[in-house]
Amino acid sequence: MRTESPRAIRLEEYRPSDYLIDRVDLDISLDAHATKVRAMLAIRPNPEGTPGAPLTLDGDELALEALALNGETLAETAYTCQPDRLTIANPPRDAFSLTIETVIDPTANTKLMGLYRSNGVYCTQCEAEGFRRITYFLDRPDVMAVYTTRIEAAREEAPILLGNGNPVAAGDLPGGRHFAVWDDPHPKPSYLFALVGGDLGSVTRDFVTKGGRAVRLAIYVESGKQERAHYALDALERSMRWDEDVFGREYDLDVFNIVAVSDFNMGAMENKGLNIFNDKYVLASPETATDADYAHIEAIIAHEYFHNWTGNRITCRDWFQLCLKEGLTVFRDQEFSSDERSRAVERINAVRTLRARQFTEDAGPLAHPVRPREYREINNFYTATVYEKGAEIIRMLKILLGDDAFACGMDLYFARHDNEATTVEAFLACFARASGQDLTHFALWYEQAGTPRVVVSSHYDSDKRQYRLDFAQSTPSTPGQPTKDPLVIPIALGLVDHDGGALDHRAEGLSDGVFVLRHSSDSLIFRDVDARPVPSVLRGFSAPVRLSLDLDDTGLLTLVRHDSDAFNRWQAGQNVATRLLTRAARDEGDAAGETATQALAEALGSFLDAQAAQDPAFAALMLTLPPESEIAQEIGKDVDPDAIHRAREALRDTIARALAPRLEALRAIPVAAGPYSPDAASAGVRALRNIALDLLVKADAAGIIEALAAQYDNADNMTDRLAALTSAVHSPTVPDALRQRLLTDFRNRFDDEPLVIDKWFALQSGRAEPDTLAAIAELMQDTAFSINNPNRVRALIGAFAMNNPTQFHRADGAGYDFLADQVIALDARNPQVAARLLTAFNSWRMMEPGRRAKAQAALERVASRDGLSGDVADIVQRTLD
Repeated sequence: MRTESPRAIRLEEYRPSDYLIDRVDLDISLDAHATKVRAMLAIRPNPEGTPGAPLTLDGDELALEALALNGETLAETAYTCQPDRLTIANPPRDAFSLTIETVIDPTANTKLMGLYRSNGVYCTQCEAEGFRRITYFLDRPDVMAVYTTRIEAAREEAPILLGNGNPVAAGDLPGGRHFAVWDDPHPKPSYLFALVGGDLGSVTRDFVTKGGRAVRLAIYVESGKQERAHYALDALERSMRWDEDVFGREYDLDVFNIVAVSDFNMGAMENKGLNIFNDKYVLASPETATDADYAHIEAIIAHEYFHNWTGNRITCRDWFQLCLKEGLTVFRDQEFSSDERSRAVERINAVRTLRARQFTEDAGPLAHPVRPREYREINNFYTATVYEKGAEIIRMLKILLGDDAFACGMDLYFARHDNEATTVEAFLACFARASGQDLTHFALWYEQAGTPRVVVSSHYDSDKRQYRLDFAQSTPSTPGQPTKDPLVIPIALGLVDHDGGALDHRAEGLSDGVFVLRHSSDSLIFRDVDARPVPSVLRGFSAPVRLSLDLDDTGLLTLVRHDSDAFNRWQAGQNVATRLLTRAARDEGDAAGETATQALAEALGSFLDAQAAQDPAFAALMLTLPPESEIAQEIGKDVDPDAIHRAREALRDTIARALAPRLEALRAIPVAAGPYSPDAASAGVRALRNIALDLLVKADAAGIIEALAAQYDNADNMTDRLAALTSAVHSPTVPDALRQRLLTDFRNRFDDEPLVIDKWFALQSGRAEPDTLAAIAELMQDTAFSINNPNRVRALIGAFAMNNPTQFHRADGAGYDFLADQVIALDARNPQVAARLLTAFNSWRMMEPGRRAKAQAALERVASRDGLSGDVADIVQRTLD
């Protein structure tokens, strides 16, 4: 019997809560198996609600111990109670207090939602609906209350007790116990509640806001690992200063605490004044973390801090508005990273992530608008569409309005909606007011799913000396949205002549280098143009669209050599490579393709000669071919992942051999003298040196195997060591004996470093070899692997499903069957992790018929299981529909 998917919740059915909670006083006595929670709620009828309505509080696997109204025990006939709901049929018509006592088992909470224990540390995760696993509550984001939390625990087990807000009291208790009281003066929804209790070490720093508030910053980690938290602490301070300088936002409490835990379903959580992080995004040392790890730590620390204003001080009225806090905050963290590092490199990396995750989502059965109109499980809408595409909408808004009007709109948003739970419409209204523009048409970006395709064709009239660009847009149908309206699409563009000069031609409809496409089709005419130029369209990736441009390879390579826009310079090279790979994967290779390959290699060589030393990080990106998933999207149907893989490997081999002398020179570029530093300049040099190493290994250059082994053995940092190991694992030119020696050494060297062993797991699960599935089965028996730890699961099983297309999409269906088995096994333990693994099937309909049938069979096997969680039932149903 197929499990029923949860009931759909729809945006148009939103209505305010019948009751509001103004104050919450919590008394929580921590115990490994019997934590006692006493919640005292100050409740009043909502003037916007239904008078006299029953009071219904949410619960999840709760057991009620006691219930009192206005201090008097409530008769059992006055209420009904189940594990998921507490209802009082006739509550008072005026304000009243309700005291609720529950007992919960943190150790048994393998879902990692609500209050649970992670390696002996008590911690919480309440977004989206975890607070109802602690006590019965109006667990919805538009019910905002002021919280005071008293936490009690055995001092030996939990000497550190942390909560939201400011510390106001602490002391000892009989029996070796102690307590701490935390008061948060800012009203917040229950999803932002947090507490932590455990034996933790810390690093601290004092910070003074521009307004003069003294703030104590602290990061708590597993004892003994404090030295690995200093970079995160530095990133926090830089984030706070940047938000003051760029958005005018100061911090508003006396302390800001971050706690890193090893068992966490997400990356991090922005709880008010007490951020809880997956330790993967806090702990770093040169020996254990790569340059990419440091960059991720910096970005995620910033993201969660920026939520203090875009998410906490102003939150969502309902979960349909999730993009209002997440998309906006992703935009803010991207801007921070761009200011801290290379803006061009950060933009390219953001777009690569968008295309790999969100474009794939838009093209599959799980496509949904940035603001969905309905959901069944809100946990399944923490998606790339909400986050990454949501950020792109904010970026487009800034491009359309200009920097000054955008800044005024943000200031108005903060002024109007501070301490409110609000909506996308209210957000856009602030920018409409600040700019004087009507944003009704622009708002369609929040309502329509799918990735628009913009087709651009060019026409040159030598007699009239006119150059015309014709634009057409369309968006494919997506589940529930068969037809789409035209969108407002800002297209940044410029003209380049074939010798590399920028052409300063103007056209009616072009303002500050941006043309706004508002209709299904439109044109832009440039006058007094002496010769056909090369158009550089969608500069900086000014809109999240697929662009089809009628440029031949010669025109694209002109942009590679000469475009002043770094993004389009990179994109032009990607376009040439994509054409070559698509043709080769379809077995359409010919002499023209060989010529284009040679031309691409020559253009890349010219670029390296001129630019590699100036911006090594950008040069490394120029040498990176489009991923196999992007080629699959370009092909669109009847995809053969093996053919794509062969085509990509062959092109890498050809380019590597053509550029070998230059690559040898790149390997010799020196990193700044002194000890390892994760700064952007040093990281860029390492990135370029290591991609040169990988390409030279691919080309089987003389002496390169010895150089690879030497780099691994002598590396003084994880970036270089892991780069050498990655090349060894994924390159067929590397002898098996060396590969196994390095893998064994890595495992032994980092035996007590779970986050580093995750890299070891991921490397092996990503091998495009027929024996990979068997190797994964063996690795699941490794003592370092735990099915209960989300990081281990993502590193081994998730990396296989998401990043190994040839083996996940095996023609015999074994990859599909393996993942289905893991999802079924995980669902009983941790439905959120199981559901996220299941999204790897998102592209199954693109596969060729044989694979498609096997994927469908695996999905139907999951769907037929009795007792599936709502999370998994929702994903599998939408994937099959």
